[in-house]
Amino acid sequence: MTPPFDPATYVPRHFRWAFDATGRGGVATITIDRPDKKNPLTFDSYAELRDTFRALSYMPAVKSVVVTGSGGNFCSGGDVHEIIGPLVRMKMPGLIEFTRMTGDLIKAMRACPQPIVAAIDGICAGAGAAIAMASDLRLGTQRSRVAFLFVRVGLAGCDMGACAILPRIIGQGRTSELLYTGRAMTAEEAVAWGFYNRIVPSETVLADAQALARSIADGPNFAHAMTKKMLHREWDMGVDAAIEAEAQAQAICMATEDFRRAYEAFAAKQTPRFEGN
Repeated sequence: MTPPFDPATYVPRHFRWAFDATGRGGVATITIDRPDKKNPLTFDSYAELRDTFRALSYMPAVKSVVVTGSGGNFCSGGDVHEIIGPLVRMKMPGLIEFTRMTGDLIKAMRACPQPIVAAIDGICAGAGAAIAMASDLRLGTQRSRVAFLFVRVGLAGCDMGACAILPRIIGQGRTSELLYTGRAMTAEEAVAWGFYNRIVPSETVLADAQALARSIADGPNFAHAMTKKMLHREWDMGVDAAIEAEAQAQAICMATEDFRRAYEAFAAKQTPRFEGN
């Protein structure tokens, strides 16, 4: 795939893509669609997801993204037969190529300028939990279960950025428990610990996530992209460096037409219209 592709006509091979261009900004929905197996990933679907999120950096028509799964589950992780089986027969060069590819998916999600909303129902495990973790916002349901279960197959919990990202969401101690035990985080724990932004009914989780993504898409997209970039960059900055970086980022936003239009709308007691420039 050569970016950018047309979001209105894009047809991926290994998941479903829908693009809603109504409103002031387009919302893309990615649906992992293997419901008979609770939506596991394959080598090919990992790669296509990675490439799609990379391409989003070149697609200004897409203002926000929703990630979900079909059939009442989010994603059960790597397919046991199509991924785990081949991995046990690979030599080190192939193994490191695979683990770097899965990590590149998370990097692409964090690097794309669009805020990502995960709509999580049912099983959300392994790589699926990592995809949810890498999203910017997460809506869950009462029946959802999130498990970083790498330890259950004899692997370390440090997979796809979990040891770096998850503690920043739920804390070091809670992360340690989940990664050492592989147990599932309940919906109540997920919302209390800050992994979920909120719990919604299973029957409306996708619609609620899309509505949230729509509200973001209709906002100041250039500023949203800057916020996402700074949230990521400031993980390894000291306070002084972060304040200086934010000063520069905010000054850049102040030079946009969105900022000028917002001021003029405020002065005229009107609702501002953001166009992402």
